[in-house]
This record gives sequence, structure tokens and C-alpha cells, in this order.
Amino acid sequence: MKLDPVTLAVMNSRLAAIAEEMGVVLGLTGYSPNIKERHDFSCAVFDGKGELVAQAAHIPVHLGSTPLSVRAALERLDLRPGDVAAVNDPFAGGTHLPDLTLVAPIFIGNRSRPFAFVANRAHHADIGGMAPGSMALASEIYQEGFRLPPVKIVERGKISRDVLALFLANTRVGEERQGDLRAQLGALSVGAERLRELVASQGRARIARAMESLKDYAARLMSAELRRLRPGIYAAEDFLDDDGFGATRIPIRVRVEIARGRATVDFTGSSPQVRGNVNANYAITLSATFYVMKCMAAEAVPANEGLMRPIKVIAPEGTIVNALAPAAVAGGNVETSQRIVDVLFRALAKVAPERVPAASSGSMSNLTIGGFDPIRQRHFSYYETIAGGAGAAPGHPGASGIHTHMTNTLNTPIEALEAYYPMRVTEYRVRRGSGGRGLARGGDGLVRELECLVESNVSLLTERRTLRPWGLADGGDGAPGANYLVRGGEAKKLPGKTNVQLKPGDRIRVETPGGGGWGRAGSRTGRKREANRRAT
Repeated sequence: MKLDPVTLAVMNSRLAAIAEEMGVVLGLTGYSPNIKERHDFSCAVFDGKGELVAQAAHIPVHLGSTPLSVRAALERLDLRPGDVAAVNDPFAGGTHLPDLTLVAPIFIGNRSRPFAFVANRAHHADIGGMAPGSMALASEIYQEGFRLPPVKIVERGKISRDVLALFLANTRVGEERQGDLRAQLGALSVGAERLRELVASQGRARIARAMESLKDYAARLMSAELRRLRPGIYAAEDFLDDDGFGATRIPIRVRVEIARGRATVDFTGSSPQVRGNVNANYAITLSATFYVMKCMAAEAVPANEGLMRPIKVIAPEGTIVNALAPAAVAGGNVETSQRIVDVLFRALAKVAPERVPAASSGSMSNLTIGGFDPIRQRHFSYYETIAGGAGAAPGHPGASGIHTHMTNTLNTPIEALEAYYPMRVTEYRVRRGSGGRGLARGGDGLVRELECLVESNVSLLTERRTLRPWGLADGGDGAPGANYLVRGGEAKKLPGKTNVQLKPGDRIRVETPGGGGWGRAGSRTGRKREANRRAT
């Protein structure tokens, strides 16, 4: 059965719409501010082989890695009708422990094998571990929280009470976790229902063929895009500030070889895994590569498994880009993923300078605050990634105060934050002048300052506090970020990665990095490059 281009486009949109609707349901029914306000989750549809066929425009770092979690669940479990698998293990396709992935099979008729799968991944604001929020400065994964290999959280339509009890016993905020978990299950139910409706209206064979055709189409498009690039080997390196335990200027190196419509992305030469929690597992490295290669395409390539067929990723085991257990990995997901994107763009700027922006803020600037609220008589765990400046591109200044690359969340509105947590927002503004100078200026970062009204534990997991986001084409670097503890009117600068105990009235202040600039402002070279860009 051949599908014409129009039918293929319609099928792509219909499958993606199922993932989008799952996200709407998850956002509306989520219990915690991190889910219902920040939308820190992702949803996707997989075929009967467990290969990604459609995803919503949610969190890039989730979506490129979720297929490995689905694969792990299918390898270890026999999923039957009414079952739902749960996994957060970073060494079984997960990202970091707070990200819980649920996978549900979809059976059509009396067939014994699943026709497809729906999955979602949501960041739970506390999953246990040595500090509230499960994002502390840790040296091994056992300190980071509850680690869940693929298990059945639902079996034959009923929640497994033992697994749920185990899950809730390992978090400080059980009611919140249970609410978010049920929202995830509800979203899966809607996704399964919509896919069954699509099969009922179009036929099983037609939908199965569409799924295969879409993957083939994405592979052909990506290969065609690679053929448009000049063959060659393009290398680059970039660095993480530190690991919080003394290691500094941690290198990530890449060689991208492009030839005959294929690309080999080789991270050999990157740092060995480190003691701190900035280690990334293979799923993260694969996810970042997926994102960058999709961005490099001039045409809209469907975001499915086929996109990566022409691309080989080499990430040596035991390195910062493919860490082995029991490495701590909380920051690998949120910080190292950003640097992998940076180093890939830096390499590809040499072959496609008109498409690549300067470095963006390069950090999700993770802030976690937790403790006990005596007024509401409950434990709380607040988690936020704070936006920064976007890198400038040829002819385009970078946006200010925006999440870039591997993150795509919203902020927690001040009203929601103050209503739910014992905290007060004392300052929230754009950090003017933090973007890099250039013919096109980099975007500015943000300043976010919170006052804790009760004794609290704070974890900061941030990058680009010493090394600046770089500019391109002689553009200036963005300003580095900074973290402060304000106590008694005195501001004390904090490391990029630290755990701090706060007293009532203490304030935590996060200043996020700006993006790099593009082109030297006022230079003849910069003007010539811009004129050439406009002419083409």
C-alpha cells in the first residue's frame, strides 16, 4: 500500500496531534506546579516495534531519549492489555531519576502482539535522595533518589499497590507524587483511545503502513540534508565549568564526519566520567544529537526514529557522555546535555555558518528548594529551571529570558509559586546587558530572587558561571551567570553547584547567563557576511 505525500502529511499531523492531546491532558490534570504550571513533561507515540513515530513539541532532552526507555521496558517486561510499565533508571534508557517514564501497550482486536505504544515522561519534583528535589550535589546515583528499573505500575488495568507503596515511600511529598502519577496514567489512557479511534477510521494496515512510511520519509529527508553539506570532518571542543568536587574545565570533544548522505558523530576524547553529577548517560548524548541534527535540516523533518538512521553516534563507555553506574547523573540531563548541543553546533558552524547560532546560556540554572511548611503542615519541594539568553544568529538577535535547546518548559508564575510554597519572589527581571555584543546581539539572561519564609534546603545545579557562552563570527561572548545567598542584607557569592541551608528571611538569587553575539559590531567583515546572507 503506497501513501501519497498529502496522505503522509495528514497521517504525520494526526499522530503528532495524539501526542499533543496527551500533553494537554497531563498539563491540565497534573497536581504539582512543576507539571501543571511549568509543563515539565513530554508525550510520544511508538509503533509495535517500540520505535518512535510521533511526538509533541515538548522537552527535547526527554523526547530523544524516551525511545531507549521504551526499548528497555519491552526487553524486560511482557506487557499485556491493561498493563503500564514505569521506569526512571538512567542506565535503562532514563535521563535522571526525577524523570519518570510510563509506557502503555495498545492492542487492536484479538491480536496477541501490541499494535503500538504510547509513552510519557514527567519530571517529579522529589524522588527521594539526600536532599529535597533530588538534584543535590551527589557523587553516586544512590544519593540521588529512588531508582526504578522497568516494572509494571499497572497490571491488567489495576494499579500495583506494592509498586505504588514503594514509590511513595521514597519521596518527601507523597500526595504530590501520586497526583502527578495519576495524571500521567490519564494522559496515556487518552492517547490509547485516540489511536484506537484512528485505526477504526483508517484501518489497521493503513496506519501501520503510515508509521513505517513516516520513518522512511524522515530517513530520506535527513540523508538529503546531509548530502547538501560539504563532505568533511568537523571537530570542536567545549567545556563544563566543574563537577562541584574539584574537577574544572571538563572537556567534551566531538568529530562530525559527513559523507555520502551520512554522518558519524564521534565523542572520543571527551573527559572520563567524573565524581560529581554532571555525567551524562548514552540516552542523553543520543537525545542531544537527535535535536541538533533536526535543527540543522532546512526542511521540517518528522521527529521520529527514522531521522537518526543516517547518523551514527560514538560515545565511549565510561566517559562524561556515556557514564556507567554508579555515576551520579542528575546534572548530565540538565547541564551536560546543553554543552553537548553547544559543542555540536560549534563543529557544524564550520560547514553551515548561515544556520548555526552563537552559544545560548548553556545552563538550565536548576534551583531546588525544600523543607517543611508549618502553616500548611506539609513537606514541600520546589523545582525550577530558570531561563537565560539565546545566542544570536546571522541577521537575528538572540531572545532574552527564554529556555533554549534541550529545555522547553515554562516558568512558575509568581502567583502560583507564592500560593503553593512558603516563599516570596523579591525580584524577577531581565538581566540587561548580559547578552554578547555583535552585529546581532545575544539575548539577555534573567535575575530571579526568592525569599524563603521557613528553614529550607537549597540545591543549585548551574553551569556557565565561569566559562562564558561563546560568540560566533567575531561576536562577543555572553556574560557568565552568578548565584548568591543574601543574608542580613549581605550578598555572598555561591558556587555553581552547591547545597545550602537557609534560615527564614534568607534569599537565594540566581543571575542567568546571556547568549553569545554574532558578528563584530560595525565591522566591515560582519556587514559583508550579513549582506551575503541576505543576498542568498
